[in-house]
Amino acid sequence: MNILKATKRSAASTGQTNKLRSDGFIPAVLYGGKENNLNISLKKLHLQDLIKTDTFMSKVFDLDIDGKAEKVLPRDIAYDPVSDEPIHIDFMRIAKGSKLVLEVPVKFINSEKSPGLKKGGVLNIVRRKVELKCPAENIPNEIVVDLDNTEINTSLKISSVKLPENVTPTITGRDFVIATVVAPTILVEPEKTEEVAAEGEVAPEGTGESVAEGATSAEATKDKSAKATDDKGKAAPADKSKAAQSDKGKAPIKETKKK
Repeated sequence: MNILKATKRSAASTGQTNKLRSDGFIPAVLYGGKENNLNISLKKLHLQDLIKTDTFMSKVFDLDIDGKAEKVLPRDIAYDPVSDEPIHIDFMRIAKGSKLVLEVPVKFINSEKSPGLKKGGVLNIVRRKVELKCPAENIPNEIVVDLDNTEINTSLKISSVKLPENVTPTITGRDFVIATVVAPTILVEPEKTEEVAAEGEVAPEGTGESVAEGATSAEATKDKSAKATDDKGKAAPADKSKAAQSDKGKAPIKETKKK
């Protein structure tokens, strides 16, 4: 049985509420039914693990408020935007004979007995929760989906799920899918064509140039060497000193002024 202990608290200021939280309590409110709303608080230590479960928001609890029992259902949780810790909870009274609409988590079993999954198939979950209309006395904690004998391309629909008595999905008129077993998706790297391979050839590491570019550079180097050889074969220009001696042997040219 799911029992939670709570204590009444008076409507307090923000400072008093913050002190309550610093003392290890979570402020909460109980509403619904014919009674007035009731401010309560619960020990955080008793709730912190329960709040993290998928079934907390769809589970009926017996709330012991200073010795008085109430059947309640959690309806909302407020979290601190910085620490992400729960700072307030809303509980709703459950009146006998009433019906509730709530989201119930889906649980998958017997995955090891699925031939499709054994062949490498993948379970594609379409709905992790299903919204149900339930009587207050018969609220399921979870919806169980059996994967036994499921092959690849199998669709698991709501009609294949056994729901408790008088529990019905809120979606009517169609047999909606909860999950499917699908073939695995394999990414295959495309093969290189001969043309791509030819363009992709590179020179040995460290050259930083392609084979074609390397050949061009080699030819350019060869041309430079040949040009250097041709230049060496040409006669060097006459020495300036020899030219000067030749000029000394010539008679100087005098300019005669006309009288």
